[in-house]
Amino acid sequence: MDTSATPAPEPDPGDPPRRHRTGTTGGRRGTGRPGTGRRGADTDAGRPGSGRHRGGSASAAPTTTGRSAGAPASGRTDTSGPSSRTSRTADASDVTDTDADAVGPSPASRRRRTVLLLLGLTAVTSATALVIGLLSWAPDPPEPARPLTVAEAERLAAIRVTNLRDLRSGVHVTAGTGAARTELVGWVDWSRPLLYLDVGGPGAGADRGLLQSTGSVLVIRPDPTAVPTPAAPPLVPPPDRWRLHRLTPGAGLAPVLDLLRGLSADRPDPADGDARWVAREVLAAGPVDVVSAPLHTTTAPAPASATPASSTTPGSSGTPAGSTAEAAPEPSTRYWLDQDARLHKLTTRLPGVGPVTVLLNRVDRPTLRPVDALGGRPGLPRALTDAEQRRVARLPVRLRAQGGATVTLSAPVGTDTNLRGSGWLSWTAGTAYLAVADLGAPERRTLLHRAAAGLSRTDVPAEASGGGTAETPGRPPLPVPAGTWRPTRSARDDLDLLVDAAVAAAGPVAQRGAALRIREDVADGRIVDVVELRTAAARLRYWIERDGSLRRVELHTGAGVWAQLDLSPAVVPRLDPPPTARTGSPPRPGVR
Repeated sequence: MDTSATPAPEPDPGDPPRRHRTGTTGGRRGTGRPGTGRRGADTDAGRPGSGRHRGGSASAAPTTTGRSAGAPASGRTDTSGPSSRTSRTADASDVTDTDADAVGPSPASRRRRTVLLLLGLTAVTSATALVIGLLSWAPDPPEPARPLTVAEAERLAAIRVTNLRDLRSGVHVTAGTGAARTELVGWVDWSRPLLYLDVGGPGAGADRGLLQSTGSVLVIRPDPTAVPTPAAPPLVPPPDRWRLHRLTPGAGLAPVLDLLRGLSADRPDPADGDARWVAREVLAAGPVDVVSAPLHTTTAPAPASATPASSTTPGSSGTPAGSTAEAAPEPSTRYWLDQDARLHKLTTRLPGVGPVTVLLNRVDRPTLRPVDALGGRPGLPRALTDAEQRRVARLPVRLRAQGGATVTLSAPVGTDTNLRGSGWLSWTAGTAYLAVADLGAPERRTLLHRAAAGLSRTDVPAEASGGGTAETPGRPPLPVPAGTWRPTRSARDDLDLLVDAAVAAAGPVAQRGAALRIREDVADGRIVDVVELRTAAARLRYWIERDGSLRRVELHTGAGVWAQLDLSPAVVPRLDPPPTARTGSPPRPGVR
């Protein structure tokens, strides 16, 4: 039996060194209970000869560990086993973790913390500087007003010429304040001139709706149910419900419309010594100069049959030919104009209106189309071609072969007289019979009968005239009722002239005057040629289809607008003359 001492396990390299006493020469003998150690002593007194201790004598060689049980005691320790290697690897990782904890954060972590700290300091510094700057900021004092330079004066004088050269512009006008404010949105065409606007705002009143104006002639399409806020009107205007309208000179919309029309001229304005440069601003269209200059108003003589109207000439003391100057300088007028002498904004005060602001959209420049009462779409008048001349020459034969048509009347014959009507026309019998309503007297109808003996009229209540409304009256009753008919042997007003011209179209049309082709147009979905005939008595236009049918007859009335009689081929009933109408010799063919 092997009684050699059991070697003590080899110390773990990762364990810290221990201080202990030894029982050999050179130190005090350790004391303690068997099997325990005291102050690091590893004495095993309970098992004699076991030899498990940490130290030997002071002069002894380092203790070696013997083989495992059953192996010869050679004094060497076998450290090649798997358990030994695993223990050493684990101990090494413990050492590494301990060293890392002792060293602290890595250099990359320290750099990140430094960068974050610097960014935070920068943000705080910037915010502080911004707050201090906002609290201490003050705008630069505005440049004081001064007289215009030569270049600025030239641009101001050229504003109206530039408008005429640019032809058209979108416009938004605000006139008045509060409950009296009126807004107009649409376009102005200075080349014709033509205004096409939608009128709205709380102060629009009876003028609410669409508006078109050429010179002193104004037609409106009222719409009392429209929303107060105006919008750009449709590019193709509605064909119906337009009526001639009168504005009170110097009040309401009249001064505003005069101002818009007066923003164009064919020559520069004279220099104005009262004009001053005020400021420089930036609008949506770009940088502009704000210039203050007087606004002068001029009143032009009106046509004999039209309501007098005034025209406004901004920034000029000159007056158009045939006008009378009424100097009314308005020092508060300001113009926003760019480097190309284009006006973008204007503010002023107008008598009877109050403050007015005009905004011009120089890029919104569509081609405008006047309504039929103002002549319709403009064309390029020219002489008739041979084919067109033959078509006009064959028109009487074509109409007599067709027999007759139903007719619809729209005739603005005066500022207070807008007529609507419907009925029949017979070219074979030379007769016409219509029920006519005046929009100013919707409860009454006028029955008009045209026969070989002449024209006759009578007034009847609306309910006895065939029904319908004043805007779209029904056809007159048949047979022709008896009543107080007022006969006349010849046409005496625009309505008589128009009906007589439509019936007489079955006569020698081409010999009545010089014929011009105005334009191509569309009537009831069919292409027509609009041919104008000018005579000493009237200006007539015939809308002729390519097959020779007549679709419309127009008359230029004394009010400066066009009245229309639309024709639709149909079978016409017998149109006997009124029972009590007097007869006589037929009137001279043609239009007086």
